[in-house]
Amino acid sequence: MSVKRRREAVSSSPLPVDTILLGDCVAHMGNLPPASVDIVFADPPYNLQLSQDLHRPDASKVDAVDDDWDRFSSFEAYDAFTRAWLLACRRVLKPQGTLWVIGSYHNIFRVGAMMQDLGFWILNDVVWRKTNPMPNFRGRRLQNAHETMIWASRDQNARGYTFNYEASKAGNEDLQLRSDWLFPICTGGERLKNAEGRKAHPTQKPEALLHRILSIASKPGDVVLDPFFGSGTTGAVAKRLGRHFIGLERDPAYAEVAAARLAAVEAAPDEALEPAIAKRDEPRIAFACLVEAGLIAPGTRLSDAKGRHHALVKADGNLTVDGFTGSIHRVGAHVQGAAACNGWTFWHVNRAGKLCPIDDIRGEIRRAAAA
Repeated sequence: MSVKRRREAVSSSPLPVDTILLGDCVAHMGNLPPASVDIVFADPPYNLQLSQDLHRPDASKVDAVDDDWDRFSSFEAYDAFTRAWLLACRRVLKPQGTLWVIGSYHNIFRVGAMMQDLGFWILNDVVWRKTNPMPNFRGRRLQNAHETMIWASRDQNARGYTFNYEASKAGNEDLQLRSDWLFPICTGGERLKNAEGRKAHPTQKPEALLHRILSIASKPGDVVLDPFFGSGTTGAVAKRLGRHFIGLERDPAYAEVAAARLAAVEAAPDEALEPAIAKRDEPRIAFACLVEAGLIAPGTRLSDAKGRHHALVKADGNLTVDGFTGSIHRVGAHVQGAAACNGWTFWHVNRAGKLCPIDDIRGEIRRAAAA
């Protein structure tokens, strides 16, 4: 199905997509249909436990996270809060859906243990290394230069969760993408400001981070849920990448900032959004389908790329050469005296005076099916 058709199918569903819902995230998730969301990105309160102001060496105050939403009376209270929103996320995730949670050393280990207790299955932990972390002004500890993300499926036996492996590898210069990611924290023009020129949100995440997550772990048209929407980074990236979002936010001021931000985002063109498809995920097309569709006529002679070997196409989709008949793979191996052969890339057909791999013709059928 094309990117446009996938998006339109979701838009016509009863889900409140591409919307910011104001209020408690657990309550809102309780109103969503079960198994309706493809991916969750959660940036919950970190429970930083700041007990006093931080100051730089020049005595200026550090703009740290001291908001009420990050204050909990005890670890037990934080655990109860964590359990509630994780259970709500698990309920709305599709069986093949995945959850991403980001945190710091203050909370991520408690969150990870709770995830395992509730049945989530951890796929990876990802370290976000910051190129420009905040210094440790007191000089009593190591500079905290990273945050940790946990990527998990809904349960241990989940199958078919999205991981755009080929796309992630190709975009990484044909190297497997590692679990340590280097990005700067959100600064400069990307950092949203309020009317007083201060940070509109103290923990705004960089769009580059969400771009990578959604690119590798979701598809165009998927529904992305963010239960702690904040300044709307998840929604902005989702909209740009042709995904749908549902943002849950209890602070009206943050929701207003996010809405203004989203209004200015333009989606990338459809042709730029279709991810590379893994070979294992492509629909199976037999060689006989090409014959049945009239793309290769019975009686056509196929050859290898150099014209050294030839075989005749039979009406049933087999090939024959010198009395030996079989599949494109068996006959390809036979003429080479080899143990095995990929007939799709070995055999070619003459098209307008040029030899064309039969795999290219198979691709025409796949593209037509996906349109």
